[in-house]
Amino acid sequence: MRKIYVVEDDADIRETVLYALNSAGFEAAGFAQGDEFFATLGSGLPDLVLLDVMLPEDDGLSILKRLRAAPQTAALPVIMLTAKGSELDKVKGLDSGADDYIAKPFGIMELISRVNALLRRSGAATSEQMEFGGILLDNTRRTVSVGGKKIELTYKEYELLHYLMRGAGLALEREQIMAAVWGYDFEGESRTLDMHIRALRQKLGGAGELIKTIRNVGYKLGE
Repeated sequence: MRKIYVVEDDADIRETVLYALNSAGFEAAGFAQGDEFFATLGSGLPDLVLLDVMLPEDDGLSILKRLRAAPQTAALPVIMLTAKGSELDKVKGLDSGADDYIAKPFGIMELISRVNALLRRSGAATSEQMEFGGILLDNTRRTVSVGGKKIELTYKEYELLHYLMRGAGLALEREQIMAAVWGYDFEGESRTLDMHIRALRQKLGGAGELIKTIRNVGYKLGE
């Protein structure tokens, strides 16, 4: 299930959008301001963000620039939502790194269509290769190499590494990792994750040291 975060201070609009997204089969969560949103990013990245321009404290463009400046969120798909409809405001949003822009008031069907379109585009863009600290993951061929040497991983080891690389630099909670890699209905013991992390570290050799244990939280790839 694709996860979408909605950063919108207007409670009525936020709840309407969340209801529409959940009804369309997404897992959606809403935030009234930027600090709540960034605090939640530590538990794992969403697949897409709907970001209002006019927010209390940090505005949407400031939040967008912060996302684009961080390596782990630089490619995170973002659609700007705003009451401003002028061409200049649209250009400002797109030039700041927004992937799409929808002016209020907007139709729910249009919103869902634009969300699906961006997810398709971003999926195609991110499905090929990912690189971090000498680890190269080719998602088209489902191969992993370190320093040019191919590494043989099991299906779950590959999925685990893929998830860690998507959230590189973030402290990912154990429950979040388990849900993403094994599924929300997984009933096995949590030591399953530890065993896979141990095996992954061994197979990656020196690059395995990039997988850090965060005590009482979970794991992180990178510093």
